[in-house]
Amino acid sequence: MKKILVIEDEELVRNNILEILDTVDFRVIGACNGGIGVQLAEEHLPDLILCDVMMPELDGYGVLAALRNNPVTATIPFIFLTAKGDKTEIRQGMNLGADDYLTKPFRRKELLGAIEARLIKHDALYQGYAREQSRAVPPVPTVQPERSDSIYYDNLTNLPNQLLVREQFESLRDRTAQEGRCILILCIGLDRFKRINQTLGHDFGDRLLKEVAQRLSQLVRPGDILARLHTDQFAIVLAWGSDKGDRPTLSDPRDSFSSNPIPEAIAQPILDRLTQPFCLENREIFITASIGMSIYPQNGEDLDQLMKNAGVAMSYAKQLGGNQSQSYTPTLQSESLDDLTLETSLRYALERQELQLYYQPIVGLQNGRIVGAEALVRWHHPQQGMISPVKFIPLAEQTGLIAPIGEWVLQTACNQTKSWQSEGLPPVRVAVNLSFRQFNQVDLSERLVRILAQSGLDPSYLELELTESILVQNVELTIAKLNELKSMGVQISLDDFGTGYSSLSYLQQFPFDLLKIDRCFVQDINTNATNAALTNAIIQMAHSLNLKVIAEGVETPEELAVLYENKCDNIQGYLFSRPVKAEEFKRMLKEGKRLERQPQSLPHLTE
Repeated sequence: MKKILVIEDEELVRNNILEILDTVDFRVIGACNGGIGVQLAEEHLPDLILCDVMMPELDGYGVLAALRNNPVTATIPFIFLTAKGDKTEIRQGMNLGADDYLTKPFRRKELLGAIEARLIKHDALYQGYAREQSRAVPPVPTVQPERSDSIYYDNLTNLPNQLLVREQFESLRDRTAQEGRCILILCIGLDRFKRINQTLGHDFGDRLLKEVAQRLSQLVRPGDILARLHTDQFAIVLAWGSDKGDRPTLSDPRDSFSSNPIPEAIAQPILDRLTQPFCLENREIFITASIGMSIYPQNGEDLDQLMKNAGVAMSYAKQLGGNQSQSYTPTLQSESLDDLTLETSLRYALERQELQLYYQPIVGLQNGRIVGAEALVRWHHPQQGMISPVKFIPLAEQTGLIAPIGEWVLQTACNQTKSWQSEGLPPVRVAVNLSFRQFNQVDLSERLVRILAQSGLDPSYLELELTESILVQNVELTIAKLNELKSMGVQISLDDFGTGYSSLSYLQQFPFDLLKIDRCFVQDINTNATNAALTNAIIQMAHSLNLKVIAEGVETPEELAVLYENKCDNIQGYLFSRPVKAEEFKRMLKEGKRLERQPQSLPHLTE
């Protein structure tokens, strides 16, 4: 009995599909969101997956990318369910490796017909693979354009695909066993390739992938296996070690990188070659790659395990910033499992009410009173206790969970601020950070209008903080979106100024209200002449553009004294208060906690 996984967030649609499939003797599994869908796919290995495109948290594209990145689930037939079905959407899914699309609403006959066609094709592929595997297969050249239409070759690059890699691996394993050599697996992933597709289009991205394939093919020798796994990932499989069975030494005269004594020495020429510029359509493009490596038989007995371990090492290399290689170790696997466990917990953190908002006061230097607060999310895990935002925020960004978490932060912060006002406390402005994913939501304004309406908070008491990296993706679109937000009455601030792209033209192009000076400029401002000069220049420039200035990370009276002298508007930092729970911040407002200056020009705190 064939097993089918249905990933659909609309309960009525999901149940209808499950009921139809159940009547024709399919074994069916349902998932209510993308994150659970990925977990169920890896656990149950279904024969086919039906997946909705538009879902909260992790959408269909994210589900497909995650499954294609896992060698165990990479070849499962995948059909998208969508209410749109426009060409751009279909192309995006096909580039990720989707097998088919069904446009909602679809009839029972259409659904069953699409499923049957995919299953028949998939079975035919593996029957052909089984027949070929029983034969002795001689080594084949890495790139064979004349067979690009074969089921063993990638249609875009003409490189072997995973089916042919499996086939050749068996032959290579037998040969290296006789020679007493090892096999090295290199999993090569292009860094931030998705950004190229988003900025320059998928056609340009396809041409770039062809060029990458060509460069990689120039680095391998006959007998080495080069393949495209999916999207922006490639693999190289090669015999490693000398023909006599011992590993080659540094003085080995052979010129093949497959003769190098350590995996890192094999990977470095690949990294160097890929960092050289690509010239396409009169445009110069620079890319980098991350490489993960595993060794047979030390890191696995079969290709699936070796590919998985190489993928774990590649992911770790990406986490370290990319443009580097990492060899697999069991420690990396443990860290990867820890991250997966933490990701699973994070997916339920919202509904289990494990997230909390802390508020760090923002103080006006003119009168020393609290004028606002920055809302900062904290996670109290039921078993692990408080988990640092440094650990879970990047994980939320990678998985797409940052969008629902960010919306919860907005709603909670607005509700809390309105609640303080309703109790008669001095009105203050609340600042909320917007992530890249949030800012680029097509319905951001509508979401914000709904949140403000539900909370009853006047928009002038809400400040949205954006970083420079968010703003430079598409300047014209960003300006239009910022103006739309400004028209609602909210305040816009530029966070961490000077740590990103640092183009002063942004201050003129974008409709900011406030500018936040990063802690790195404020630190030791009283003794560091460079920091003092830069901070003073930023404050003066901001004031000339009618922008208010907030200095972040103020920790000492001496730093504060310099900011007073430079006429900074507001400060935020441990000198006045760490981030505190809502109850503690309410107490500060109620008791009128202030920052006072002494005649000696040094501040002190009063209640």
